Amino acid sequence: MSFRFLLDENIPRKIYRLLRERGHYVEYVSSGVDDDTVIDIAKSRNLILITRDSDFADEVRYPPHSHPGIIVLRVHPTLPRLLAEKLIEALDAIKNIDEKLIIIYNDRIEIIE
Repeated sequence: MSFRFLLDENIPRKIYRLLRERGHYVEYVSSGVDDDTVIDIAKSRNLILITRDSDFADEVRYPPHSHPGIIVLRVHPTLPRLLAEKLIEALDAIKNIDEKLIIIYNDRIEIIE
């Protein structure tokens, strides 16, 4: 399955390349863009946001069904290889990301619908 992603500025280029290689459509947020603008871009372009910014894990501020989907990487250490590995594991395991908040940890995936 192919997804359409918007990568926040805090996501390594390695993940951009990896997602593109796997057939996904991927865009990057420009550096310095505030959170409200980031989510507006994701909504207007119907892109699933991938970020390391824990502010986006706030389900009150960004409730499920109010956006195309948000994936928050809470993986430590924040090595590009480890971030990419955990993201790909989650994408392989989760078939439907639409309108969900997904938080990826080292040892588990939390899905908020």
